[in-house]
Amino acid sequence: MKSLKKRKYELALEELHEQLVELQRWIIASGKRVVVVFEGRDAAGKGGVIKTISERLNSRYTRIVALGKPSEREASQWYFQRYIEHLPAAGELVLFDRSWYNRAGVEHVMSFCSDAQYQRFLADCPAFEKLITGDGIILLKYWLAVDQQEQEQRFEERATHPLKRFKISPIDLKAREQYAAYGKARDAMLRATHAKWAPWHVANFNDQKRGRLDVIAHLLDVLPERMPPDKPLKLPKLKEKPGTERLPNKGFWIPERF
Repeated sequence: MKSLKKRKYELALEELHEQLVELQRWIIASGKRVVVVFEGRDAAGKGGVIKTISERLNSRYTRIVALGKPSEREASQWYFQRYIEHLPAAGELVLFDRSWYNRAGVEHVMSFCSDAQYQRFLADCPAFEKLITGDGIILLKYWLAVDQQEQEQRFEERATHPLKRFKISPIDLKAREQYAAYGKARDAMLRATHAKWAPWHVANFNDQKRGRLDVIAHLLDVLPERMPPDKPLKLPKLKEKPGTERLPNKGFWIPERF
């Protein structure tokens, strides 16, 4: 499949962004609480699609959650506890760049948790998600699928690009040899946690541009409600001449270089 042309991608994205803004207006006005979980292999494109979704939205009502390694205290808590505080309040959209599903993926494959903890997670997760969706939270879960050859190309790009090198962690390097193991863990996770109240949706992310458009379009289809368009707002005329930004000390200004 040929890569999507940049111009075609930008035109499609512009239209989808307009619909996302309308969707957020509905979420805010109706007081809905929406959680979108993005999972997938390393370099699948989770951060890119989250940035694409959020870049035109009101940041006061949109939150991105990307938690790091749990602290010693957090590791001693009920597993889901540290994720609960990040769930949305009324009118909020929360985008998880990896989530509680870390336990079913990287923690399990890399032996960061015991088998008993892993099995307990698979058993408890559907009940946890039924509790939060039963309370009215809208939960959407996406797995971003990428083939190993494409994943390796992205790793190579990150390794050689000075602005992307930070994206490769020591864990990523170790996980490269576990492609098949991650596939088995993914399948077990999908079987155990796919439920009518919290179904999984898999998106092809071998072409990230197509994948982003597909995910956003699907998100809009699943949440089809929209607010009616606003009437244009007519600003009243200023009573005085437009002012100039004046400061008592010119030293406050940064150099104008562009």
